[in-house]
Amino acid sequence: IDEQGRFYVAETYRQGKGVEDNRSHMNWLHDDLAAETIADRLAYFRKHLKDKVSDYALEHDRIRLVEDRDGDGIADHASVFADGFNNIEDGTGAGVLARGGYVYYTCIPHVWKLSDTANEGKATLREKLSSGYGIRVAFRGHDLHGLQLGPDGRLYFSIGDRGYNVTTKEGKHLFRPDTGAVFRCNLDGTELEEFAYGLRNPQELAFDNYGNLFTGDNNSDSGDKARWVYVVEGGDTGWRMYYQYLSDRGPFNREKIWHPAHAGQPAYMVPPIVNLADGPSGLTHYPGVGLSDRYKDHFFLADFRGTPSQSGIRSFAVQPKGASFELTDSHEFIWQILATDLDFGYDGSLYVSDWVNGWSGLGKGRIYEFTDPEHAKAARAAHSAELMKQGFSERSTEELTQLLAHVDQRIRMEAQFALVDQNALDALQQVALTSQDQFARLHAIWGIGQLGRKTSSAVAGIQSLLHDSDSEVQSQAAKVIGEAGFTA
Repeated sequence: IDEQGRFYVAETYRQGKGVEDNRSHMNWLHDDLAAETIADRLAYFRKHLKDKVSDYALEHDRIRLVEDRDGDGIADHASVFADGFNNIEDGTGAGVLARGGYVYYTCIPHVWKLSDTANEGKATLREKLSSGYGIRVAFRGHDLHGLQLGPDGRLYFSIGDRGYNVTTKEGKHLFRPDTGAVFRCNLDGTELEEFAYGLRNPQELAFDNYGNLFTGDNNSDSGDKARWVYVVEGGDTGWRMYYQYLSDRGPFNREKIWHPAHAGQPAYMVPPIVNLADGPSGLTHYPGVGLSDRYKDHFFLADFRGTPSQSGIRSFAVQPKGASFELTDSHEFIWQILATDLDFGYDGSLYVSDWVNGWSGLGKGRIYEFTDPEHAKAARAAHSAELMKQGFSERSTEELTQLLAHVDQRIRMEAQFALVDQNALDALQQVALTSQDQFARLHAIWGIGQLGRKTSSAVAGIQSLLHDSDSEVQSQAAKVIGEAGFTA
């Protein structure tokens, strides 16, 4: 959903027509397990399919733009924003994020940055930010996805266990052929790095109000259970693609890697917080408007089980427990819908994409709007939709510093990023050091951290926060000072 309330929907037509699944092609399994590059995958496609390999270029994935042009709350216009993603090696195009006039799109083997320079509802410029994802086939749906803007101003995204062999713009080699991971980079694709790995299929990512990153990771259909994971920088959560082809899933089951923390668990891995859901798919964090106070800092997770009667949306929160978290208030929020994804609109409504039925789909889908009428007025009073439509680049430093305390997490982030664009270090420091609002202080610290990545001395003025009475302020200050590489 972009700042104007328009929807960008990833549509796939390549399932079973280029986007394959090893379970349907066991004759090439050994070749798939041996593949270490996109070229390797293409080579064994050609070896096994011969002339029929050209069929894999017939269908394409695309982005559809859906709009409510007359403002009556019902979409009345749909068009193709971008298509032509039909190379033999392409797909699934599974992640899309619209922000600041750009649309970011993850479609194996590339991360794309698209823009509509003519303002006609169609991408006219396309840039590959990075390439080399999805060197193996693995299972269908284990794709490149999870696009999320982090509070550090960087683009985060995830891949399932199809592996990757990526050379960054700076020449760094990122190579893991046998697992899924989370990455981050600047919005221009620079400084790409592997953030965490050892995941099987982390479909979506979400940050809480304190900058902690979480994902739901699917199970391997061997008696194991899906995992709710705290994504720790540099962390390995233990899955390897090879385990899928062992009848008992090898160490994943034998060493109870998928279990929450317990005695005897391998010491190299970060255990999940809890086992939750059966088919974790779309994920979002409550931004702060549209629902009751019960849902402050709650997550909403689509649990996709192949049939609507057993599927729906779960809601829950987490609270600190030692170095990790524990689950609280877990319940079925909306049930009996085969939801694939969900996002809160700037109007406070929750929008849900519906696969309708089955594992393969019916070739059609729906988007539903869910609104809490008791809290719709409060959502309108927050003016999130109005603020987003107007933008932040022309707002004064004074107004932006006030918006750092806004009830809506997304508004706070945009105000932070606008202050960074203004290079408003003094204003950010003032908020970080003196504000009575915790969220305002955290966003100010993160903004200073963004400036500190460019000039390390920018973080010098917040060293006193290492001794602040608020432990969250302490930890975030330590984080950005350390990342800036600043030494007094």
